[in-house]
Amino acid sequence: MKNRFLSNILLTFIWVAITGDFAFLNYVFGFILSFIILYVITKGRGDAKYFKIIPKLIAFIFFFLWELLKANLQVAYDVVTPKFYMTPGIVRVPLEAETNLEITLLANLITLTPGTLSIDVSDDRKVLYVHAMYLSDKQAFIDDIKNGFEKRLLEILR
Repeated sequence: MKNRFLSNILLTFIWVAITGDFAFLNYVFGFILSFIILYVITKGRGDAKYFKIIPKLIAFIFFFLWELLKANLQVAYDVVTPKFYMTPGIVRVPLEAETNLEITLLANLITLTPGTLSIDVSDDRKVLYVHAMYLSDKQAFIDDIKNGFEKRLLEILR
């Protein structure tokens, strides 16, 4: 997988050098073009994990940006209106993530989203404690994290 990624990056830079256009969109186009070329060339050979992870990674980035936008708007609305809509609480989120990397990335993604803060991980690393500013339904909050951040993150890392 590492070799395919490096090949993809190298082909992207070759594309940019040949075209002479150093705009961001040309890098994106070159990356997509080289991804397709590598897919066609290596189809049916060996491990195709790289070709499954990259689309999931791109989808995850857009998912995270959408969640970030929603959380920012919710917090901003609460700040500019005279009434507070906060219902803070601390929730125990059971974890499917097992490794230190998986747990750390999940906790950081939750903390980066406004209105939520990862507080602690249990000693057996099976529960993540999260503080939420807007907690109307604990189970819905847990399901959002499990089916959103954690599920998508584990699809990429495993």
